[in-house]
Amino acid sequence: MTITEKQVLDALSTVEEPDLKKDLVTLNMIRNVKITGKRIFFVVMLTTPACPLKEVIRKSCENALKTHISEDIEIEIEMNAEVTSSTTNKTLLPNVRNVVAIASGKGGVGKSTITANLALALAQSGASVGVLDADISGPSIPIMFGVENEKPDVFRNEQGRNMIIPIQRFGIKFISMGFLAPAEQAVPWRGPMASKALMQFLGDTEWGDLDYLLIDLPPGTSDIHITLTQSITLTGAVIVTTPQKVALADALKGIAMFRQPTLRVPILGLVENMAYFTPAELPENKYYIFGENGGKNFAERNVITLLGQIPIVQSIREGGDNGVPAVESADKITQQAFKELAENLAQQIALQNFK
Repeated sequence: MTITEKQVLDALSTVEEPDLKKDLVTLNMIRNVKITGKRIFFVVMLTTPACPLKEVIRKSCENALKTHISEDIEIEIEMNAEVTSSTTNKTLLPNVRNVVAIASGKGGVGKSTITANLALALAQSGASVGVLDADISGPSIPIMFGVENEKPDVFRNEQGRNMIIPIQRFGIKFISMGFLAPAEQAVPWRGPMASKALMQFLGDTEWGDLDYLLIDLPPGTSDIHITLTQSITLTGAVIVTTPQKVALADALKGIAMFRQPTLRVPILGLVENMAYFTPAELPENKYYIFGENGGKNFAERNVITLLGQIPIVQSIREGGDNGVPAVESADKITQQAFKELAENLAQQIALQNFK
C-alpha cells in the first residue's frame, strides 16, 4: 500500500479544532508531512503552547488516519505552537503578539499575585512572556519576583534612542514602576507623569519577541487605564475579583469601563481569586471563607468566561513574599489551578484573534 500526502491531508481535514470549529487543514495547522512506507509523520501547529486540548487533538488525528487510511500504520505527531497575534501594535510593540491587561475594580483582590503566577504558568507552557507592572500606587511585581533591589540597564540602539533592558527571572521579562524610585520612598504621581512613564515602558523597552505581554494595572479606573487603551490595541482584559459582593460590584465597574464605546476592549474573562481555603493537611477540603462561587455566578450573569478559581492558601502568600511565585514551588493543587488558568486564557486569546 502506497500512502500519499493527499490521503493524509484528506483524512486530517475531518478533524475539527474544538474551539475554532474549522478543520486542521483549513486552519493550516498541519505542517511538514513525511511518509516513509507505513510510517506517517507530521507537525500539528497549535495556536498556543498552553493549549488545553492538545491531547484531544492528537488523539483525533490518530483516529482519523486509522479510520480513513489503515489501522496498520505508524503515526508520529509532533505538537508545536505558533501563538496567534492581534498584530496591531507595530509602532510601539512590533514583536509582541498579544497585550493583555490584568485589572481589578478594587485593591486587595490579589491582582498582582494573579499576574505573576499567570505569567510563570504561561512561560512554563513554552510561551515567551513579559510583564509590565503599571501599578503606580503599589508596584509589587519586583517583590514577587525577588528583584526589588535591581535596576534595569539602558542602551542606545541603532536609531540613537535610549532603550530599557527589562529584568529577567524564570524566563520572564519584566519592567515596573517600582524600579523608578526606592521602595521606601513615596512618589506623588500626577496623571500626566504616570501616563508618560507608561508610554516610556511600552515604547522604550527592548521587549524583543513575546507571545504575551501582561500589563498589571492599578486597581479601579484611572489615567493609566485610559492612556493604555488609547495608545495601543489590547488583545483583551482579564478582570480579577474575590467572591464577596463588594468586590464583585467594583469588578462590574471595571468591566463597564473596558466596554465603553470609545474603548471597546474585549473582556477575555474573570478570575475568582481567594475562591476557597484548602488546608495543607486536608487537601480535599474546601472552605468558602468569602462565599461560594461568587465569581462564577457573576461571570454567568454577565456572560463572561470564568478563567479560573484560585484558592487562598499559605503557599501563595509565601511565594509572593519570598520572590518565588507559587507556580514554581507550591503544592500541586495550587500549581494545577494556575496551569488551568493559563490554558483557559491562552484559549480565549486564540479565539479572540480568530474573530
